[in-house]
Amino acid sequence: MRTDTGRVFRLEDYRPSDYLIPRTDLSFVLSPDSTIVTARLLIRRREGVAPGTPLNLDGDGLTLRLVEVDGKLLEETEFSAPPESFVLHRPPAKDEFVLTIVTEISPSTNTALMGLYRSNGVYCTQCEAEGFRRITYFLDRPDILSVYTVRIEASRAEAPLLLSNGNPGATGELPDGRHFAVWHDPFPKPSYLFALVAGDLGAIHDEFVTMSGRAVALAIYVEHGKERLATYAMDALKRSMKWDEEVFGREYDLDVFNIVAVSDFNMGAMENKGLNIFNDKYVLADENTATDADFANIEAIIAHEYFHNWTGNRITCRDWFQLCLKEGLTVYRDHEFSADERSRPVKRIAEVRTLRAHQFPEDQGPLAHPVRPRRYREINNFYTATVYEKGSEVVRMIRTILGREAFRRGMDLYFDRHDGEAATIEDFLKCFEEASGRDLSQFTLWYHQAGTPNISATSAYDAAAKEFTLEIEQSLPPTPSESRKRLMHIPLQFGLVGPDGQDLSYAAVEGTAVEDGVIHVRKRRHSIRFSGVEERPIVSLNRGFSAPITLSLEQKTEHRVFLARHDSDPFSRWQSFNTILTEATIAGSKRILGGGEAEFEPVIAEVAGAIVENENLERAFRALALTPPGEADIAREIGSNIDPDAIFAARDALVRRIAEANRDQFLAAYHRLEDNGLFSPEAASAGRRALRNVLLDYLATTQDGPDIASAHFGSATNMTDRAAALAVLVHRHCERAEAQDALHAFEVTHGDDPLVMDKWFAIQAAAPGPNTVDAVQRLAAHPRFSIANPNRLRSLFGTFFSGNQSGFHRADGAGYRLFAETVLEVEKRNPQVAARLATGLRSWRSLEPKRQELAREALVSIASTKGLSADLSDIIDRTLA
Repeated sequence: MRTDTGRVFRLEDYRPSDYLIPRTDLSFVLSPDSTIVTARLLIRRREGVAPGTPLNLDGDGLTLRLVEVDGKLLEETEFSAPPESFVLHRPPAKDEFVLTIVTEISPSTNTALMGLYRSNGVYCTQCEAEGFRRITYFLDRPDILSVYTVRIEASRAEAPLLLSNGNPGATGELPDGRHFAVWHDPFPKPSYLFALVAGDLGAIHDEFVTMSGRAVALAIYVEHGKERLATYAMDALKRSMKWDEEVFGREYDLDVFNIVAVSDFNMGAMENKGLNIFNDKYVLADENTATDADFANIEAIIAHEYFHNWTGNRITCRDWFQLCLKEGLTVYRDHEFSADERSRPVKRIAEVRTLRAHQFPEDQGPLAHPVRPRRYREINNFYTATVYEKGSEVVRMIRTILGREAFRRGMDLYFDRHDGEAATIEDFLKCFEEASGRDLSQFTLWYHQAGTPNISATSAYDAAAKEFTLEIEQSLPPTPSESRKRLMHIPLQFGLVGPDGQDLSYAAVEGTAVEDGVIHVRKRRHSIRFSGVEERPIVSLNRGFSAPITLSLEQKTEHRVFLARHDSDPFSRWQSFNTILTEATIAGSKRILGGGEAEFEPVIAEVAGAIVENENLERAFRALALTPPGEADIAREIGSNIDPDAIFAARDALVRRIAEANRDQFLAAYHRLEDNGLFSPEAASAGRRALRNVLLDYLATTQDGPDIASAHFGSATNMTDRAAALAVLVHRHCERAEAQDALHAFEVTHGDDPLVMDKWFAIQAAAPGPNTVDAVQRLAAHPRFSIANPNRLRSLFGTFFSGNQSGFHRADGAGYRLFAETVLEVEKRNPQVAARLATGLRSWRSLEPKRQELAREALVSIASTKGLSADLSDIIDRTLA
């Protein structure tokens, strides 16, 4: 484990390496405690570099056994190998030479799960971002592209399966029950994309024929006995391959494509060229073990990692500051895939909810950074919602600004021009400027400036002149290290909605560039006059969430209600009702803090009832529309001096009020949506279950709610319904026998399935209220809990720290003390996971003063601990700054 050196890496300091490594030959002799790695590296001095310039390679925790140059064994005086590097003091003066390095590593003791490690008897690698240096000394940076040939040797009994990147080569038997396999990847790649898997696994196989007629052998490897659970993942893979051909013209390029699912994995999945390694959570599924959300995630993440073959692998990033070039772009691509495969409006709303829940708090807190950061201490801490989700939104805005055809031309140019290269954001944007003839220089600020822009808007109507005027102003609040901001180019899709719910036409526009239903906000203030408007419209602004902004729109509640009932844009329709619910909850929490009771306008319950009955709306859309904003969403809108207990009480009161007013209607709809016994993971069936389970949550607050929820749990024929009923019972009626009986029954039935038990732990960790701190501590001592498994750790502590506002932020600070103890304990084994857990207190300054001080004490107690890793100290220091 690397301790913090305090070193800061800056974008402006980038320079090409003195040497290249065009060819890498690796040999692995696998053993749990003593694996020998032999690396034969063709080293090429870069043009213009003086002969004899020292060669500096990266390393981390390696035991060096041998070094040779062109077959000659080196003396110890000819090189140095401190803990984090290897230096060849006087390389040969010729342009190329072969450097052979033999290292020894211990996969079985590698609890950080970076580099080569062993998980349940399976050898596995994770090299992004800087894990390859834990395998051998190397120029471990994204702009060093090398052609890899890999020979793997192991005991056949221990590891009958030997996989690496690329296409399979020679195989053979060796003495003493050992065997070997050779793999060759003809496409140059950076070291972070290297992968190796060796072990005893089951598999399912299939084939995909590309658009040029090439047959690609597909395989997904899983633990024996779980093969059938990978069939949906295989189907998603084949659909992803076909979609990428049809939508982006991208064909797969190797003879094989392999996926391996492992249970101990720091991330969701990894796009290694031709050998994707997945957290098994995102591969294994059937109706008895996976929820509809799991199926949707599997589909999206399978697609995401496959799409990286072109946006990340064939074209990689020049340096880690360009991380969004592969991640944000590929998230955009997987979002588009899921939108085409399922429901575009529902998918868009889900994306925005995720963005607001995870990225907006990041932008508004001490961990704020641009989509392309300018500096970092630990790159693992920049795999963030800003890079991924906001990065995707930036790509989406490019498409909105340019239009579909020009966007596709820009993507085609990017693929053609930079194939086989390590590119930058500037390279990417230049392709779109050339393909469209548009100037994107102001737009590039989305990559360079942190923070969420705000658009404030007011309107006026002159009936005599038939003119409608829209006044718009943009602002961007200061963020850490950025007090002054430049004006952004913000594309706002909009509509002027008439009394009949239809968009009104207008004759002309004055005041700014309005193109195809998009207002291009470039100045601080705009006054936009629409002439020829026959009736006063209600403005529908930022349709489809065309820009990742906050919107302060001067609009009456009755207008929001109208849009919630009639807006032709599904996102804006959802947003209107969500805003009504948010504002009502905030007002209710203020009344509670003032010693009163939360009160709500009857129209809120009326609109909720109308949404349930509107068969013209997708069921999945209705489920999202009826789902109240979460406590964290409410806290984010309040912004400061937050009391989580008041927010919880107000939100709970709102749910109860809506349920009380619509009880008979909700119950009738609930019964109409009853399961017919046939399960399908497709969108329409998932939407029916989603709507029914949202209604269940409302009905659970009524007098016979526990009986309804208990019956729902007992009759459930799939995990979606079973988990939903369990959550309702635990979150609404945790002290009742029905909840405890359901928890026991769930554990008895699913206790041997780790992924299903993760849900059991997470449901209990998410239970609101002050008693959950004690429940989480008890669950940490449960025989089925393991602090060594990242999935189990995230299901319990990750859910509690980041997803339970009223429970974690208990007024006496018990949650914060548990936070500090847990983060420090996890850091001893896995600094990367500890650092991610530590982001749970990123918004501590927004709390009311007493909680704020208790949270600060917990953070300071971590910061004062000696020997913290670079991962954790970076997060804690920035959080406290």
